[in-house]
Amino acid sequence: MAGKDPLSRTFSALADPTRRQILTRLSTRPATVGEVAGAFEMSAPAISQHLKVLETAGLIERAAHGQWRTLSLRTEPLDTAAAWVEQHRREWSERFDLLEHHLTTLEENDD
Repeated sequence: MAGKDPLSRTFSALADPTRRQILTRLSTRPATVGEVAGAFEMSAPAISQHLKVLETAGLIERAAHGQWRTLSLRTEPLDTAAAWVEQHRREWSERFDLLEHHLTTLEENDD
């Protein structure tokens, strides 16, 4: 995933439901790796892999506090993804409006 552009890394990370649940968990407050792992019934290596994907995508940040590793949510990649989706939503909405106008014109000409 490291070779992908940032937006692709964000969407790839968001494609997995476990990673989305981790982000939801971190949206309320930072948590230790152990706290995040404790919320899921999966192995520590599996959780570590999910955290690595999220970190590579820039969606989470790790900070060392003594023996603890705290995870926190980074919203910048989500903001970029939301802006991309909104831009394309507007474009498609305009195209559908044009199509609707064209179909209405065709129907009126058939009458």
